[in-house]
Amino acid sequence: MRPDTPAENVDHTAEAARLERIADLYPEDAEALLLRAAAHRELSGDRPAATALYDRLLASSLELDDPYLVRALKASNLREYGHEAEARAIIDGIRTAAPRDAAPWVIVAESLEAHDELEQAQETFTQAVRLLLTGVGKPPRATHPLLFGRHRVRRMLGAAHDEWDALADTVHTLPITLDELHDPKRVWSLGSENPVELEAEIIRLRAELGAYREALSRPFPVAVLHWPAGELAELLSAYPALAEEYPSHGEHLTSIEAALRELAASGTANLGIVTGTVPSYEAFAASELTSPTDPALLPQYATTLAARGRAVAWPPERPAACWCGSGRAYGECHGADV
Repeated sequence: MRPDTPAENVDHTAEAARLERIADLYPEDAEALLLRAAAHRELSGDRPAATALYDRLLASSLELDDPYLVRALKASNLREYGHEAEARAIIDGIRTAAPRDAAPWVIVAESLEAHDELEQAQETFTQAVRLLLTGVGKPPRATHPLLFGRHRVRRMLGAAHDEWDALADTVHTLPITLDELHDPKRVWSLGSENPVELEAEIIRLRAELGAYREALSRPFPVAVLHWPAGELAELLSAYPALAEEYPSHGEHLTSIEAALRELAASGTANLGIVTGTVPSYEAFAASELTSPTDPALLPQYATTLAARGRAVAWPPERPAACWCGSGRAYGECHGADV
């Protein structure tokens, strides 16, 4: 499903089945594909089928990129159809394991919040924030939902602001403050007969909806194709006709950064980079019954890799490793002049 496809027009059962078929064709991408398929199963109301997909991943012989994320999604799903004890055991296991990735923490904490276990949710958010952000300068983008979720839960509990709540305020960029967005009394304004109060609440809801849409759009980015130096040399050796597309590896890297900045400047959101390999590209060309020398195949290949969950979001955080593989920080490499 593309991010511009209205949710009400999606056949979630059919989309899940399609993704499962693709996962059978590309087992190396099964994790990303089956997680998307499970989400569609949940949206279709078939939660047991979603659990079966999570179990399929966890039982796989392949090493998962993020097993704790799979477990967290499974726990959240189980709670929605009555398997409370099993879900609780998984959540406790994740908290004990203390993964260093923010996503599993967000999912289990929000699951606790959704079931009105606010004290447990606050404890989980706080444990994650302390683990991932103690001694860190600027919080990475992936940790922002932890700070916001913790702020929201503490607001509902009536807790006084602390240093982590203050940090959440500093990374919040919407025009409405977190205190307003997370005000427990907001729900009462929806029943107000005062048009000023209603209009203010509509503005707040639009701001929240914008944040949710941005988060939900990230799994399928507009992706630009990147060839590592060795792969590009092999590609041009096998298909010299593509030399017009790639005069040199340095120019190739420069053109990627320039293209992404141009897209960002034009207002295009959700940008990413996919890394190609020659065998994968040749297999894609064969599946499309097209010669690998056809330049028009390159953007199609990039789109397919993105659809298979192979894209890395751009731009990276400035202290993070640069997308080009140089080993240097992005802020010291291709992001030096940002």
